[in-house]
Amino acid sequence: MIKVSIVGVTGYVGLELLRLLQTHPEVEIKHLLSRSQPGEKIADLYPQFAGSALAEIKLESYEDTDLTDSDLVFTALPHGVSQREVAKIYKQGIKVIDMSGDYRYGDIDVYESWYKLKHEYPELAREAVYGLVEVNREKIKKARLVANPGCYVTASLLALIPVVEKGIINLDNIIIDAKSGVSGAGKSLKEDFLYNEVNENFKAYGVAGHRHTSEIEYVLEEFAGREVKLTFTPHLLPLKRGILATIYADLVSEIDEGEVIEMYREYYAGEAFVQILGDKLPELKYVVGTNNCQIGLKYDKRTGKLIIISVIDNLVKGAAGQAIQNMNLLFGLEETTGLNNTAFYP
Repeated sequence: MIKVSIVGVTGYVGLELLRLLQTHPEVEIKHLLSRSQPGEKIADLYPQFAGSALAEIKLESYEDTDLTDSDLVFTALPHGVSQREVAKIYKQGIKVIDMSGDYRYGDIDVYESWYKLKHEYPELAREAVYGLVEVNREKIKKARLVANPGCYVTASLLALIPVVEKGIINLDNIIIDAKSGVSGAGKSLKEDFLYNEVNENFKAYGVAGHRHTSEIEYVLEEFAGREVKLTFTPHLLPLKRGILATIYADLVSEIDEGEVIEMYREYYAGEAFVQILGDKLPELKYVVGTNNCQIGLKYDKRTGKLIIISVIDNLVKGAAGQAIQNMNLLFGLEETTGLNNTAFYP
C-alpha cells in the first residue's frame, strides 16, 4: 500500500483528492493536514465522509506533524505558501505532488514575472517534473517532485499540443476562450464568488493578464521549439465544476477536417483519459466527475480557422484526478487505478 498524506485537505482540491483516494485500492491515508481546523475529525467537518473508513481521522497541524511515515505527500496549498512547504517535505526524502503553480516553471524569471512572487527554491523548481501525463509520462515515472498542471492549462494544452508539435497552425495568433465553474476559484470568501454575484450571471476575468497564459505558452514552446504568443481569456460560469475551452487557430495551409481528426486520434491512441470525439462537440455533462478530457474539432474553410473544443472537470482532470494519475505512475501502478469513474450525468 502507498502511504499518502494531504497538506491543505480542506480546500476544494484537497477534499476532491480525499474523495478519490478513499476508494483507491492501493492507498492508505496517513495524515490530513489543515492550518485552519487542526484537531477536528474530517467527518465532523465534512459529513460526506461519515460512515467511511476515514470518518475518525483527525486533522493535524503543519507544524506538529511528522510526515516521514508517508511515501507521498500531496500539497494542495495556495501559490507562494506551497513552495516553502514542498521544499520542507522534499528535504525529508518524501515524494511530493504539488497542486500549486510554484514548481511548474523551470525558468524562474517567468514564474516571478507572472506570479509577482520571489521563488525561494529555484534549484528545486528546475528539478520538478511537469505532471501532464499524456506528454511527460517517462519523466514522471522517475520524479521525486511532480508539479501538477493548472486546470485551464490542462484543457488547453491537451487540445493544442498535437497541432503545435506537428507545426500546422500559426503560433502567433492562437485564441483560447475558456469557461470554468466557480470551484476553480477555490474557497476564499470574495465578493465576486458570492451566490448573488455568480448565479444567473456570466463574466470574463483576468483579461489580458491571467497567469495561466504564461504556463500554456511556456509548455507549448517546448513542443514548438520557438516562442508562442497567445490570447487567453477565462470566464466564470454559474456552475460548480467543469471547464470548456474553445480554441481558435489559423492553419498554415488548407487541410481536410477529417485529416485533422485522424491526426488527433493517432496522437492520443492508447490514452485512457483523452477521447477525441471528432466533429461531435463535447459537453461538460459528459466529463464532470471523471478524469477524462474530451476534444472535438471543426474546420471553418471560410476563415481558414481550426476550432478546437476541449472539456474537463476542473477538480478531477484539472487537479485531483490528474494528481492521482501522476501518483500511479510514480509507484508503478496501472495509470487508471482509482480513476475509472463515469460522469455524474444527469
